[in-house]
Amino acid sequence: MQPSLPNRAIEWREQCLFLLDQRRLPLTVDFLRLKTPQEAFAAIKQMVVRGAPAIGITAAYAVVLSAQQHSVSNMTDSELQSLKTLITADIDYLALARPTAVNLAWALAHMQQIVDGCSAVDATGLCLALEQAAVQMQQADVIANRRMGELGAAYIKKGSAVMTHCNAGALATAGYGTALGVIRAAHAQGKLSCVFANETRPWFQGARLTAWELQQEGITTQLLADSAAASAIQQKAIEWIIVGADRVAANGDVANKIGTYALAVLARYHGKKFMVVAPDSTIDMATSSGADIEIEERAASELTELNGTAFAAPKVAAWNPVFDITPADLVDVLVTNRGVIEAPNQAKIEALMA
Repeated sequence: MQPSLPNRAIEWREQCLFLLDQRRLPLTVDFLRLKTPQEAFAAIKQMVVRGAPAIGITAAYAVVLSAQQHSVSNMTDSELQSLKTLITADIDYLALARPTAVNLAWALAHMQQIVDGCSAVDATGLCLALEQAAVQMQQADVIANRRMGELGAAYIKKGSAVMTHCNAGALATAGYGTALGVIRAAHAQGKLSCVFANETRPWFQGARLTAWELQQEGITTQLLADSAAASAIQQKAIEWIIVGADRVAANGDVANKIGTYALAVLARYHGKKFMVVAPDSTIDMATSSGADIEIEERAASELTELNGTAFAAPKVAAWNPVFDITPADLVDVLVTNRGVIEAPNQAKIEALMA
């Protein structure tokens, strides 16, 4: 029997950070206990935790771990300032873990503000202020996800089938999910006939994570090879393609898991609707367009090996971008916790974020 889905993939307890190791799902449910920002950096880099909101929340807790790591009792004023300098250095280090998901930079910037503005007279007060900020960030993400779920589900007609890509569910967030939050809400309202989940090579987030999440809640799901998406959109009664985002530029361009752009093109060609679901922390007003978003590339071995066993032609070169850019004019609806934008563009996003 498969293990059941934990309540959340990120837990803060015993003054340590516990992360559900998503590399081992769905066959094994295993939480890793992290005590240092260096361990959190490795967890983000090595895909123990993934999904833009979850990465941001993990980084926030990593800053708390940094404060705990460098603190000593009875610090002088000068030592307290040195502590802040050490935490800032760890914040800069954590920002290098993964470049594309803007939630990482957003969360770390928020924690840096706490460090800079904290008037605590001792290390304990600073640690507590950072811990409270991280906990509030995690709680706010769940609230935002549920809000987006309701807003997005309002666009789904009863009896609809939908398609999703990668995993934008509870595992990618503090809980509930962005794209899967909409799907959960629509299911709760009795609207969905079926969810088509793309496998999402090379890490198989759709096959391992999304299909598993949906199974836990009894949501009718069919798994697809990525290359079958076009035929499914052509032949099945799919009304919406619903995805999350790792970054939304100021003009509405969307960075998301590789393969998202192709789905948006397919949706437009076949007269289907394309929905992006992302909290306001994923909207990057400092990035003017998708052309300015750094796209992470990972090792070729992720494409040429499976669980350490090579299956591709020996020494073949491989290009392994993790994300792609979907132009704003292919997005029918952008759902955020602040509200919904139809046919997003820069003027509409600026008004939303004002």
